[in-house]
Amino acid sequence: MSLNSTPSADRVHIGIFGRRNAGKSSIINAITGQNLAIVSDTKGTTTDPVLKAMELLPLGPVVLIDTPGLDDEGALGKLRIEKAYQVLNKTDIALLVVDSSVGMTKEDEKILAKIRDKNIPYLVVYNKCDILPKMNSTTDYAISVSASAGTHIHELKERIAALAPQSTDSPPIVRDLLKPNDFVILVVPIDASAPKGRLILPQQQTIRDILEAGAISIVVKDSELKETLTTLGKNPALVITDSQAFKEVSKVVPESIPLTSFSILFARHKGDLGTVANGAHAIEKLKDGDMILISEGCTHHRQCEDIGTVKIPRLLTKYTGKDLHFSFTSGVEFPSDLSKYQLIIHCGGCTLNEREMKYRLRCAKDQEVPITNYGTAIAHMNGILKRSLKPFNEFESSNFQ
Repeated sequence: MSLNSTPSADRVHIGIFGRRNAGKSSIINAITGQNLAIVSDTKGTTTDPVLKAMELLPLGPVVLIDTPGLDDEGALGKLRIEKAYQVLNKTDIALLVVDSSVGMTKEDEKILAKIRDKNIPYLVVYNKCDILPKMNSTTDYAISVSASAGTHIHELKERIAALAPQSTDSPPIVRDLLKPNDFVILVVPIDASAPKGRLILPQQQTIRDILEAGAISIVVKDSELKETLTTLGKNPALVITDSQAFKEVSKVVPESIPLTSFSILFARHKGDLGTVANGAHAIEKLKDGDMILISEGCTHHRQCEDIGTVKIPRLLTKYTGKDLHFSFTSGVEFPSDLSKYQLIIHCGGCTLNEREMKYRLRCAKDQEVPITNYGTAIAHMNGILKRSLKPFNEFESSNFQ
């Protein structure tokens, strides 16, 4: 995906599910007009979910997700099936591919029940209708096609587009807080953990959102912030900092200037800021031996001072003075059973789509496990959470310290 492409997290995610050899990969190749997925008569060609970002007309930017077969066998096959079910958590539109010569099976029925339970818009795609020309299963929720012959593929694409959300516009990150020509300072530390030669995704997306508001973004390192504020000529409408520099930045930025972090903005953008803000207060209740889950949505290369695996555990242990135990997950891995954890600290979720981020929040809420994120946890431990929430009118309550 090029640097100018729509970020994957902002694309409609289309999950392709079905048994081995039902034709999932063939359907992907047919609707894209490209040989994106490996097609073979050998069962189990797709062993892990495969994501491909692309433009799919008439829908627009999408992520297609090819999943392992639902009838895979053995211990390894069971793990592959679990991976397929995990994909449902990020799926905006589900396609259940069924071999017309076999018909619906118990595996198909089982995942279809899950799709319906999660209220995911879906189509049952009966493939290989050229083999059984009398088989016609086109209904409101189903369509008969032939991936190999190209039969009804155009109609399938039209049906997929009709299932998309009415508006694919993402909720604002920050633009609703700004007026044209406002100054916004973004504090971006350049340290050992910063990627070389580029800004990270939430920084890029925030700058773009500021431009959408007609406002002016000023990007500085934390070491340049004080001089920038002195020479700017007027107060910025907002200062947004990397969470790791929260403590130092809050000392430099006067109380009269609104201050928040990228992580807090993204909690509001695609999750539930109230939930993660309240979750930060669970830090005060931690006891010796408590288990903390630290979860990241991406699988980036970890540096020696990685924020998730090094800095936050160190800060949390120092702040609480407790003997805490930590568990780490990344990418699509997120435990379905959270009962052993006393707190979950999640990243900002910039690489996750809104559906998956809200799924994770809901899992925590349903199991009564407090969940917060990097920015809110760090702000709380530095005594500035209430200040960092002031830019958002709904959080001017004294409940947030």
